[in-house]
Amino acid sequence: MSPLDHYLGIHPAALKLRTQRTELIANNLANADTPNFKARDLDFRRVLANAAGVASAPVMRVTDGRHIAAGVDAASGAGQQLYRMPLAPSLDGNTVDAQLEQAAFAENAVRYQASLNFLSGKFRSLMTAITGQ
Repeated sequence: MSPLDHYLGIHPAALKLRTQRTELIANNLANADTPNFKARDLDFRRVLANAAGVASAPVMRVTDGRHIAAGVDAASGAGQQLYRMPLAPSLDGNTVDAQLEQAAFAENAVRYQASLNFLSGKFRSLMTAITGQ
C-alpha cells in the first residue's frame, strides 16, 4: 500500500463501490415493469470491509483443485450482488419496489458526494502542503 493510498483511506474504494451500486439500482429502476425481473443490490458494508481487508465473516478457502471457488472479487464487488426481497410480491414475479429503489438511489448519491467531498479536502490539503500556502 502506497503512502498516498494510506493517506486517502477507504474513500477511493468506496467511490468505486458506490458507482457499482448506482448502476445496480438504476438497472432495477429501468426494469421496474419487466416481468420476472429480480432486483439486485450490494451488501455495501460487507464489500467495503472486504476491500479494506477487514474480515467481517469467515472466508471460504479452496484447498483442493476439485473445490468450487467462492468467486468473490472484493475490489470490484463481483460475486457480492444480492437479490432484494420484495415487501409486497408482484403477480408477474418482478421484485422491484420503485419507491424503495428511489430512496436507495438518493441515499447512495448523497454518500457518493460525501466521499467526493472528503477526497477533495484531502487533495486540497496535499496541494497546500506542497505549495506551502
